[in-house]
Amino acid sequence: MATDKPRIVIHYCTQCHWLLRAAWLAQELLSTFADEVGEVALAPGRGGIFEIHCDGVLVWDRKRDEGFPQAAELKQKIRDLIAPDRPLGHSDRRNAETDSHARPSGSTSPQQGQEE
Repeated sequence: MATDKPRIVIHYCTQCHWLLRAAWLAQELLSTFADEVGEVALAPGRGGIFEIHCDGVLVWDRKRDEGFPQAAELKQKIRDLIAPDRPLGHSDRRNAETDSHARPSGSTSPQQGQEE
């Protein structure tokens, strides 16, 4: 069955026992992008690999990015590739930026002795 929807592959290290981490991120992506993604695949590897690709584009590399992605951060990166106009709700950095600018004045007054 052919699909024109994006394919995400999570390469994980079996020696490091990262299957559960990879599977958890896969279910997070499938839950969030159920209508936009055609497949999320888990690809076992070795040598400390933990990479996430979307249609061949490297989205996350544990070595390059110095660690594992937070689910919200990964969802933002995937969203930016496959559905840039789609809001992600509370985990969306664009909403967080908007919310921080929309605070009523006086709600974040500096503590005594601190300069603005």
